[in-house]
Amino acid sequence: MALLKLPVHLLPSPIDSAAGVLLKLILSVVLCAATAASIQAQDPQQSSGDESWTKTTEVAVGNADPSRTTESHSKSGNRTVDTQKTEVLGLNGQYQLFSETETETIQVDATATRTIVRNYRRDGNGQRVLNQVTEEESRTAAGGDVRRERKTSNADMNGKFQVVQREVADTKKVNPGTEETKSTVYAADGYGGLAQVQQTQEVKTKGGDNNVAVKNTRLVPDGNGKWKVSTVTEKTIKDDGRNRTTEERVSSPDVNGRLYENSRTVSKEAETATGEKTSTVETYSTSSPGYTDGAMHLNQRVTTTQKKDSGGELIEQQIEQPYAISPSDGPKVTGRTKYVVKYAGRGTQQTKTVEERDLNGNFNVTSVETQKSSAPPAPPKSDAPAPPDKP
Repeated sequence: MALLKLPVHLLPSPIDSAAGVLLKLILSVVLCAATAASIQAQDPQQSSGDESWTKTTEVAVGNADPSRTTESHSKSGNRTVDTQKTEVLGLNGQYQLFSETETETIQVDATATRTIVRNYRRDGNGQRVLNQVTEEESRTAAGGDVRRERKTSNADMNGKFQVVQREVADTKKVNPGTEETKSTVYAADGYGGLAQVQQTQEVKTKGGDNNVAVKNTRLVPDGNGKWKVSTVTEKTIKDDGRNRTTEERVSSPDVNGRLYENSRTVSKEAETATGEKTSTVETYSTSSPGYTDGAMHLNQRVTTTQKKDSGGELIEQQIEQPYAISPSDGPKVTGRTKYVVKYAGRGTQQTKTVEERDLNGNFNVTSVETQKSSAPPAPPKSDAPAPPDKP
């Protein structure tokens, strides 16, 4: 059996390198997350007929072995199946399975949706084995209240599945402009049962002019049978149809239990009359490179421009960060990404190139990605920049 050498971009690391941070940020900001990677009920209003598409992405990062990801989507009646399979090149020159996820969504009726996510891996004999199953059921009451229950089961050494986590969330409308969601997470306690490990309360308020305010409070056990605040996240969204500003602040308690802000993210999105879209995301932190005063400083700025016509899209992105040795000099461009998306019949062809600045100030290509998809291009949206090739 050939040994499997994982590309560096698939290896977990407790401390991200500059390349890792760049790639992860770009993927999270510009590329949409695959539906197979999370539980998200499909909107039955999107398409009343059956549909299917496939998408293949090949990635080469530096000198690491390339990887290939294949995504597929199929819909028949009230059942939708999304799969995502990642393969890496083995020493024998053949692609071998690294991971595979299958998401099955069933619209039970007008008020209930059931979703099952199955995660597969490659065992020591090279066989595909099921190692995790997540089941979720969402039900909407006549008054609009929603109850969601989710449980995750892992396989043990003998292939027997045990429930390791359960989550229950209830969303209720407090008044016409406000809804509240309370959720509780249970995890395996080591004694064959489940114990509460987290509680969250989220209040979402919609104001005039499409403005939204969201406050999320997360609580964890304090070890004495009570609950304590772990984090408080407050987000505000202002949207006029062409321009959108989102500000998110995250606060944590100090040793005395008093909340202090430790990170802030401000994003601005705009669209011109000609259809060109721009976005800027600034992240501030109390632990920005080069600063030791504990105050809030700019940690990173990501600027994206998107131009779209009948033949395709051109998306360019750059990342700016402060120089740790001399942060007062202001942020410097540390990475650039260029996406070229071409419409090809019903689907799209996409090329993504990532560059990083080295210590001498020169930009070098660190990643090249090519993608072919049979999914039709997404229709343009006027309220926010759309990611490329979003099904």
